[in-house]
Amino acid sequence: MQVTLLVIGGVGIALLLVSLVLGDVVDGLLDSVGPDAFSGLAIAGFLAAFGFVGALTMNAGASGGVAVLAGVVAGVAAGAGAGYASSRLMQGGDEATVRSSGLVGLRGTVVEPVPDDGYGMVSVVASGHITRLNARADEPLRSGTAVVVTAVLSPTSVMVSRQES
Repeated sequence: MQVTLLVIGGVGIALLLVSLVLGDVVDGLLDSVGPDAFSGLAIAGFLAAFGFVGALTMNAGASGGVAVLAGVVAGVAAGAGAGYASSRLMQGGDEATVRSSGLVGLRGTVVEPVPDDGYGMVSVVASGHITRLNARADEPLRSGTAVVVTAVLSPTSVMVSRQES
């Protein structure tokens, strides 16, 4: 029975590797099974934990029934954790599109000096994205100067002014 449990654990690890390489294929096969909790990673986590914890429990001298019970408990915990983690990762982060109208008022930093009669470059964080924009100012600004966006000149350029402390 211990060898069977080790084989089940090995199948779980193999399924994990297949899910990592061909994740969409494995998850596509499991779409008909149920919710996202039954992802390839969740099933792989369950099988690996079930098999290896069961084998370790048997190796420690427990009976087959106790080993299977310990394996099921560990498998459910690992499968639930892997399913939760993979579903959270699939949800992604803030997908908000950076809109030029939302740039006014943002604080940033000059990354390329802004000359008196031309464009420099500033870096601002807009909707969670670090965005570099061409910038003009009423006065020359050196690199590292803290600025505030005062107007949008085009989709890729803004007017800035020195940020007051």
